[in-house]
Order: sequence, then structure tokens, then C-alpha cells
Amino acid sequence: MSKLTDVPKRILIGRALRSDKLGETLLPKRIALPVFASDPLSSVAYAPGEVLLVLSIAGVSAYHFSPWIAVAVVVLMFTVVASYRQNVHAYPSGGGDYEVANTNLGPKAGLTVASALLVDYVLTVAVSISSGIENLGSAIPFVVEHKVLCAVAVIVLLTLLNLRGMKESGKLFAIPTYVFVAGVFIMLAWGAFRSLTGDEMSAPTADLEIKPEHPGLAGFALVFLLLRAFSSGCAALTGVEAISNGVPAFRKPKSKNAATTLALMGTLAVIMFCGIIALAMNTGVKMAEKPAVDLIRDGVPVGDSYVQNPVISQVAAAVFGEGTFFFILLAAATALVLFLAANTAYNGFPLLGSILAQDRYLPRQLHTRGDRLAFSNGIVLLAGAAVLLVFLYGADSTKLIQLYIVGVFVSFTLSQIGMVRHWNRHLKTTKDQAKRRRMIRSRAINTFGAFFTGLVLVVVLATKFTHGAWVALLGMVIFYGTMSAIRKHYDRVAEEISAAEGPSDDSLRPSRVHSIVLVSKVHKPTLRALAYAKLMRSDRLEALSISVDPAETKALRDEWERRGINVPLKILDSPYREITRPIIEYVKGLRRESPRDVVSVYIPEYVVGHWYEHLLHNQSALRLKGRLLFTPGVMVTSVPYQLESSEAAKKRAKKRQDWNAPGAVRRGPVDRRPKESPKASSNKASSKS
Repeated sequence: MSKLTDVPKRILIGRALRSDKLGETLLPKRIALPVFASDPLSSVAYAPGEVLLVLSIAGVSAYHFSPWIAVAVVVLMFTVVASYRQNVHAYPSGGGDYEVANTNLGPKAGLTVASALLVDYVLTVAVSISSGIENLGSAIPFVVEHKVLCAVAVIVLLTLLNLRGMKESGKLFAIPTYVFVAGVFIMLAWGAFRSLTGDEMSAPTADLEIKPEHPGLAGFALVFLLLRAFSSGCAALTGVEAISNGVPAFRKPKSKNAATTLALMGTLAVIMFCGIIALAMNTGVKMAEKPAVDLIRDGVPVGDSYVQNPVISQVAAAVFGEGTFFFILLAAATALVLFLAANTAYNGFPLLGSILAQDRYLPRQLHTRGDRLAFSNGIVLLAGAAVLLVFLYGADSTKLIQLYIVGVFVSFTLSQIGMVRHWNRHLKTTKDQAKRRRMIRSRAINTFGAFFTGLVLVVVLATKFTHGAWVALLGMVIFYGTMSAIRKHYDRVAEEISAAEGPSDDSLRPSRVHSIVLVSKVHKPTLRALAYAKLMRSDRLEALSISVDPAETKALRDEWERRGINVPLKILDSPYREITRPIIEYVKGLRRESPRDVVSVYIPEYVVGHWYEHLLHNQSALRLKGRLLFTPGVMVTSVPYQLESSEAAKKRAKKRQDWNAPGAVRRGPVDRRPKESPKASSNKASSKS
């Protein structure tokens, strides 16, 4: 079986890497940008549209508020980026928001942040993949007809790429991400040029009208609508925290490279977001939450057959012309980069999961690196959770996005509050005036960041709670409860198994050892088990058999006496033909009679060479061992007896050791291989002749 699985495993994820090759997987800034920032960069493909969708509730007249909402998002973006630049310098170990909150606000705050981030990472994958599928579906009908299947297929593909290791996946993701960024900047530059020269640009929806659901909104209702539009636009900030969580993946100097990548990511995202909003206003883009009935053409609703394309697609059609080379290139890059945006979560979730596992909040398996030095278990867990979410919501990004950004703003706010406490603590002990000035400046940045992100969190909860944000909060509560329970379990086990300083019952030698060899028939496995048990020099040794068939029991007694085996044979009657229960009761009885004695049970077992043979042997032994594990003071020893099929399996295993899967061995260039000496060549020639 291992040979069958090794070939596809090596083909799919590559050859295994040694632990000392970990440094080779670290990322330079040019690769780290698409790996960690693909989520906020790609969000410009749907964040502007979310703003316009909400504003359309009040009609096209509300669109003139969109530049002000964009300004608010920009201020928030720069605030968060500036705040996180302080984080990566102060906490470069990769704990990010979790480490900041846990260190400065306590374990409960840290666990709250961790729960929020885990939920947000899962949603990042689900939203990005679903949005990408919808963008691709506008050109390929098959994708729309099978949205869930296609979304799951993309998640599986991304999972395999990430299992290959971060550096390799980063190289693959860098090309489409940079093509997308370049395409958007070319679109913005060409659109600005055409606007300045007076060239008229018109979006495909410019001639449509919007039927407002709530016309003439004013006062509190209008303010609430604007706040809701702002909270939807804040989707542009998702993924910013991933860089602070992924500092260990950067090349040295880690903190400096991470801070530079943060600044570059924030600048690019802001320019693209504002530029697309501006061009959307200039070209007359129209969006509606219910396009079939709310978009009007010539006084008639466009109907269910109408496909509402994303804002970026409509702007590209207006600037480049629909069907042109640059339009097709940007459309393809947009769909691809939305798929790859999920990679931010694929790098953040496993890293955070590893740290939480190290702190005993998640299973320890999440702290283990796989063949390619990636946290494989965390990657697979993220993929499974995202697939479940995509299936439940039918890969509908409109529904999924309502669950979005709640978790990320919880982590933003608690992280910045924690940073304020961090600077306060250090200011109490620092005397150097230059360092104090830097700390005071950093504290001011984090204080403003905590206030602003806390305000946005309140807005997001107020405007999105009934639209689906409650599901994200429920997910956070479930994660929090699960991780708390795991930590309590690990703490309880650690306390229970910790060795006492002085002598204890566990370190005292048992009074006696009572050994029992289980016997069904007198054959080679039984004789080997008896011989091994004698070698242990127990205080008392006996053979134990269960009487189910009187004729077989009599034959066993006769054979035992005929061979003159000098071990007493004890036979227990089992009127209900049970094997396991009489043995368990007998062992427990021995323990009750002599609590300070140890009972050692020897079980003869067959070793077979094929998986299907396991189904035919040792089933009673497996059940018995499972039951005896829960009996204190009982030791269970398996005495294996190798059948001929196991010897054949041993030979197959030796062949597998000598065989290497494709890609498992790295060979050097041909010209570097050692050349044969002329003497060796002549010897070969003479032997052939």
C-alpha cells in the first residue's frame, strides 16, 4: 500500500525535504507580497461592488456618497497598516494578533483573537473561491451551472499546491498576482488619460436605471445605509493581519521585510480601490442587490436572464473596450487572482494553528511539519472547513460576504489595545529619551488604530448582524469553546502524569508479577509465548484458556498433558460463548485479591503479509487489548509469530527501500558525475572480449 500511495504523493507534492532545508523555504519580499497580500490586493475586485450594491438600495442618487466612503476606507487602511508595522517589529515570532493579545491582555483575549482569525481564514477561502467562480462563470456557463463542484475542485487544487511548500506555491501565485496588479494600473492610467483628453467612456450598464428599494432615505436611515456601505467596503482590509502572522516565513531581516511588504501592500490596495471607484463613477456603472427586478432598461426590468458583471469587469469594458486583448487579460487575471487570494489564508491558518497547538489549544498534530516542511495538517483542516462552508452556502459570495470581516475587526481591535499596553509597560522601564520618543509615537499610532478599528467593529456588528454576521460570531464561540476544552484536557493530562519529586506508588517496585499466557490451542505461537513468558521470571506463571466447546477443551487438556508442559493450565467456562468478558473478569479478580501485584498478559498473535489477511486473524486479541487498556495494574504484551506471507511482505518492503519514487532523489548534472579512469575502461573492454 505504501508503494501505491508513494508514487502519486511524490508526483502531487514533490520529494520530501530534510528538516535542515527549512531555510530554503523562506520568502523574499517579491514572493511574500503575492503569498501574504493576495487577499487584500484581490479584494478590489469585489469591495467596490459591495459599496455600490448597498448604496443602490437608495437609488443611483446615493452613488455620490461612494467617494466619501472610499476616503473612509483609505484612512482605515493606512491606520491599520501603520498599526501593524508596529506589531511586526515588536512581535516578530509569528504569533501576530494572537501573541499580542495573549501577552498583553491575557489568555482569554488571546483565545478570542485566535477564534476570530481562524473563522476569518476559513471565510477568506470560501469567499475568494466563490467570487472567483462567479467571475469565471460569466464567461463559461458550465462553471455557473456547477458552482459548488467547481469551487471544491479549486480548493483541492490550492490545497495540493500549498502542500508542496510555501516557496513553490508562492512562485506559482506571483505571476497572476503581478499580472492583475499591472492590469489594474494600466486600466487606471489609460482611463485617467482618456478622461483628461475628453474621450467619453461608458460602462455596459450606463444606460440602465436603478429602481430604489427605499427611495428618499434621509436622517438616521441614510446614516445607517452609509455605515452599512462602509462596512461592506471594509472587505478591502481582510488579509492585512496575515503578514504579521507570517513574519517567520520572511527572509532576514524578517521584521523589516514584513513591514516593507505591509506598506507596499497598503499602498497598492488603496490606489486600486480608489481608482476603480472613481472610474466606476466616471463610466456610469450601475449595480443592484436584486438586478433582475431593480435594474431597469427602457422602463422594463432586465429579468432573470441578466448576468450582473462585477464592477471591475464593467470598468475594464468601458476603458479598454469589451473583447479587446487588455479586457480579456484583466478578466482572466482577476478570476485567477481571486482563486489565489485564498492563499493568504492557506499561509496564515496553518501558522496560527501551529502556534495554538504549541500552546496546547489545538491538537499537537497541527504543530508538525509535513514532507515539504509545510504545516500539512493545518492546510488540510482549512480546506475541509472551507469545503463545508462552500457546500452549505452553495458557493454564493453574496451570502458568504455577509459573514465576512467580523472576525478580522475583532482581532484588529484587541491587537491594537494589546499594543497600547505593550508600549505602556515598556515606557515604565525605558530611560533612553530617543527610544521613549519612538515608543510614544508607536503608542499614539496603536491608540488611534484601536479606537478606529473598535468603532468600525461596532458599525460592522450593527449593520451586518442580521444579514449573517451572527454565523461568524457563532463560529468564533464554537472555536473558543473547543480550544478551551482542548487546553483543559492537555493541562489535566500533564498534571496527572507529571512525575512526583519524591518516591511515589508509580516508582515503587510491585510486590509480585502474575503472568498469564492466553491459549486457544497448542501450536507454535502458543509455545513461543510460553517460552517468552518463562524468560521474564515472573512470581507466578499460568496459561489461561476459555472453554466454549467441551470437545476442544478436552483435546487441549490431553495435548497439554501429553507434551508435559510445566505451566499450570487454567480453563474458564463460558456458557454464553464469550471470549473477552471471562478474561477481563478473571484479571480484575486477581487485582482485587492483590492490589499491589502486577498482572502481565501475554497474547500470541499472527503476523500476516496482506491487508485482507488481517481481517481473518487477531480480531479477539484486538478487542481484548482494547478492554485491558482500561484496567489499571495490567500490562499487555503481544508475542508475534511470523507466517510465511509476512516473510514475503518483508522481501517486498526491502525492495521498496531500494526503490525511489519519481523526484525522491535529486541527482546532479551529468557533466559533474565522476568519469571512469582509462584503466577501468580497458578492464571492462577486456572482460567483454
